[in-house]
Amino acid sequence: MELGTFSVSLAVKDLAASRAFYEKFGFTAFAGEASQHWLILKNGDAVIGLFQGMFERNILTFNPGWDGNAQKLAAFTDVRELQRQLKAQGVPLMSEADERTTGPASFVAIDPDGNPILVDQHV
Repeated sequence: MELGTFSVSLAVKDLAASRAFYEKFGFTAFAGEASQHWLILKNGDAVIGLFQGMFERNILTFNPGWDGNAQKLAAFTDVRELQRQLKAQGVPLMSEADERTTGPASFVAIDPDGNPILVDQHV
């Protein structure tokens, strides 16, 4: 099962303070809008998202169809197919992608310890 690019989406209290903190670790912003309270930072292959006021918990995020630079891949497994595979294995989903659609969609699962897993396709 190919889930796409992995990142950790962090629920932060102060976007500017979090950005400054992670920049000390060598991360640089490469996507997002501070005015909209979110940024995506990168250090090599490591990607983190900073989201102020958008959700309550940190989220493990997978982006089918994107490479590590948020560029569209020529071939990838669609989010709806990933959803079907997981449902067939009995994984409960908190939200689901509409399987009658194409293009961007997402679903959310919760692991046994309560950690949200977002599979979020943007293409």
